[in-house]
Amino acid sequence: MATHFSTIDWAKNANIYEVNIRQYTAEGTFIAFAKHLPRLKDMGVEILWLMPVTPVSYEIRQGTLGSYYACSSYTKINPEYGTLHDFKSLLREAHQLGFKIIIDWVANHTGWDHHWTKEHPDWYMKDAEGNFTEENGWHDVIDLNYDVKEMRLAMIDAMKYWITECDIDGFRCDMAHLVPLDFWEEARTACEAIKKLFWLAECEVVQYHDVFDVSYAWTWMHTTEKFVKENASLNDVRNVLHDYSQYPQGSQKMFFTSNHDENSWNGTEYEKYGDAAKAFAVFTCVWQGMPLIYSGQELPNFKRLKFFDKDLIEWNANIALHNFYKTLLGLRKNKAIAEGETFILPTNNDGLMAFIRKKENDVVLVLLNLSAEEKIHIEVEHEWLNGSFQNIFSELIFSFKQKESFELMGNDFLVYRKC
Repeated sequence: MATHFSTIDWAKNANIYEVNIRQYTAEGTFIAFAKHLPRLKDMGVEILWLMPVTPVSYEIRQGTLGSYYACSSYTKINPEYGTLHDFKSLLREAHQLGFKIIIDWVANHTGWDHHWTKEHPDWYMKDAEGNFTEENGWHDVIDLNYDVKEMRLAMIDAMKYWITECDIDGFRCDMAHLVPLDFWEEARTACEAIKKLFWLAECEVVQYHDVFDVSYAWTWMHTTEKFVKENASLNDVRNVLHDYSQYPQGSQKMFFTSNHDENSWNGTEYEKYGDAAKAFAVFTCVWQGMPLIYSGQELPNFKRLKFFDKDLIEWNANIALHNFYKTLLGLRKNKAIAEGETFILPTNNDGLMAFIRKKENDVVLVLLNLSAEEKIHIEVEHEWLNGSFQNIFSELIFSFKQKESFELMGNDFLVYRKC
């Protein structure tokens, strides 16, 4: 594909926070969520990804509220969340605080009672009997037919609506690989004639970086989960990271330990990673790429949130991991993390991941014990490890002289930045 899109500057070293409006507050509205903006700003969050804001189909609905991803219109607001006016006021408030807002875009399928099913039934895929159909085993949605030019144009018009009407800053594209790449190229070209945007693809197909700025690091997440369950080695994890490093220049991967699908269907990060969950969260923020934090991870949240029903995130006065994430997201402004080169350090223990990153005078050393093994020793010798370094969590300062030894407790993590 000839077209080359460039990532907008504000997204180049940003972080993303996924907002589940339905479960975020008792009210489950835009207005109620807006009260959390100052806290998220203080935590260092930059991009807010709002899960679908469109209305949910009633027909073949699952549970009491249905799937966020089974829409009945591409240009209306889910009345459960409030009005278009409420949505615009949330965006204005977020923009004033310096946030960027991206919305979830579900282009592959609609719910069964989307108005297009009546107005343009020929815009959908059909089975041998001529009925609406779906290819991925999600019985509450039906697939659109991307061979139909008029449907593509209507889809792009719907995307443009949210830019012109609400001033959104980008799209998180659901199951992007199920939709032809040439459609996304058309959509980005048309949308960016209005405003330069940020584009996140839920997919792991390298070619989609011809259009998208960032794609999911699913393979990393699945491999780390296997590692914790002793079905993979850290070498397997490093091989995944090496594969990512071969992506086209300018491509970024998004790293996460949870998201709406993972939390609801496969379990919280604590079910997946156990006591190593925080160490893996550290990794997502200090490796090259973009970290994602899902609603409630900062609590921490130990429960699976129901997908089709109301299931409130139980906020309390003490958001225990607020400062943990604030420290990590703050570190991302360090040049070594933002754009540094990475040197993976040798270790003599398969539970230990160690690397050092550098750009100009900024150096960051990361040591992660991803196992429960206590008192793991590591000797680090590297020319970049020279001078005064601060432990980012304890804020204690140490003097390093190229060769240093460290001891890590089970599931411990040490991150030092050069002063």
